Amino acid sequence: MQDKRVIIAPAKLNIFLKILGRREDGYHTLHSGVTFINLFDNIEIEESSKNEIIYKGPFKPKQGYYSDCIVKKTLNFLNLIKDINLKITITKNIPVQGGLGSASNNAAGIIKGLEKMKLIKKQPIENYIRLGSDIPCLLFQKNCLVKGIGEKIYPKFFPKYYFLLLQPNYYHSTIEMYNKLNFKTNTFSKLMKKKEKNINIKEEGNDFEKIVFKENKGYKEIYDFVANLNQVRFTRMTGSGSCIYAAFEKKEYANNANEVFKSNYKDLWSVVCENNMV
Repeated sequence: MQDKRVIIAPAKLNIFLKILGRREDGYHTLHSGVTFINLFDNIEIEESSKNEIIYKGPFKPKQGYYSDCIVKKTLNFLNLIKDINLKITITKNIPVQGGLGSASNNAAGIIKGLEKMKLIKKQPIENYIRLGSDIPCLLFQKNCLVKGIGEKIYPKFFPKYYFLLLQPNYYHSTIEMYNKLNFKTNTFSKLMKKKEKNINIKEEGNDFEKIVFKENKGYKEIYDFVANLNQVRFTRMTGSGSCIYAAFEKKEYANNANEVFKSNYKDLWSVVCENNMV
């Protein structure tokens, strides 16, 4: 009987994201609080007669494949214990280019699936940092503080929230966003020394927000609209964008906010989700 594994890969939200500097090797040092929500990509891995990657779901690539394919990168990065052909089917429920870890969580899901199939040996999650800076965090898959270049993961408490999550029609390259950052050495030294017990929502938001706000007034208008909805605790852009979320203490508040949002922005994708599901 062929071995088959189904992995549920959740989206992540950056509660705050500070980019502290750029190392000589090109990697960026960061300081971020991360939580996970009940918005998932589903990944099926099974032995097959040939290698095959299939995408399904509302956010599958229009041409049926990605030119910069994280699945192929992941398989090339891993040393499989034996030569084997795999059929990998990914149902894309998480928006791409949204700052939700849509690609990296697919890599993390494949790693977990191959570990369960005993086709690769389990390794410390920091070993996967060279595959992608988000991947150790997405393998950890719990509320955490992320430091270093993404390899230093510290479990942290973060309270339960309900989120209105949405995606404006604004897309950009992550590399392009990083290249536009200006770094402050004083901020770097202060944040490197901080030792938080919990993830602090009072942190200074997301360093990428000011770049997007400056370049796209329409994006800023959407952000401000969401931030001013009733009962919002805080609003953020996640990752390097483009998704925006607003946090609420009750699901009823988030659902009401989503109705108001949809009545004003009918063409934009939005959903209500929550964290701390496990």
